[in-house]
Amino acid sequence: MNTKENHTVPTVSVFGVSVSKWSMADTVEHLAQAVASGSPHHVITANPIMMMAAIENPEYKKMMQTAELIVPDGTGLVWAARKGGEPVAERVPGFDLLHELMKRGDRGGWRVYLLGSAREVIEEASCRLKNQYPGVLIVGCRDGYFGPDQDDEVIRDIVNAAPHLLFVARGADTQEPWIAKHKKTLGVPVMMGVGGSFDVISGRTKRAPKLFQKLRIEWLYRLLKEPTRFRRMLALPKFAIRVMREGENLTKMS
Repeated sequence: MNTKENHTVPTVSVFGVSVSKWSMADTVEHLAQAVASGSPHHVITANPIMMMAAIENPEYKKMMQTAELIVPDGTGLVWAARKGGEPVAERVPGFDLLHELMKRGDRGGWRVYLLGSAREVIEEASCRLKNQYPGVLIVGCRDGYFGPDQDDEVIRDIVNAAPHLLFVARGADTQEPWIAKHKKTLGVPVMMGVGGSFDVISGRTKRAPKLFQKLRIEWLYRLLKEPTRFRRMLALPKFAIRVMREGENLTKMS
């Protein structure tokens, strides 16, 4: 049976959160079918920091469990799945997934809405994406500096624009809960938090060099460039310790 045809995602449970086992190619194919169906999909590109938030915060974990698809963005999740005895096909980085979806949208004439980051960043990212993927229609872009009192206005603008893809960059602690809360009202086929992707696309920051990517230590490059991330990065060794302690049991936890 072709799992992509019936939209059944093969997953591994990592501390009670279902993580997709699919490769990048299968993931993109699945989401292309989501676009075709028009059914809302919240895609979370999970990493160990988010997993620790889920372990320590039941509400955050519950939110993650409502997502239609969670892909293993962080190398730590790939390692954890293997440690638990149920390996995933490969790491599916959110930055790369964004571009793979844009490539597919370039061929299919998809409509895309960009939400988040600072105004100058989102506008430059929009301009560069238009140039790189001329077949995609950027139907809206807005910075991420708005409060709950402006949610209705933002949502109305997105709904009126009717995008196939909605990329949100507001920080994992904010963007994922926001998408989950408004998913049904937004009704966008593919909604995905993209963190600092717009900063990289706009040229404001650089992605880790190929060597760091190959060694799977992009987190170290980001820490070296932004020492203020140190406190946030403390979640990485905490996650590693939890994985080592639980071993195969981590895939049986709810």
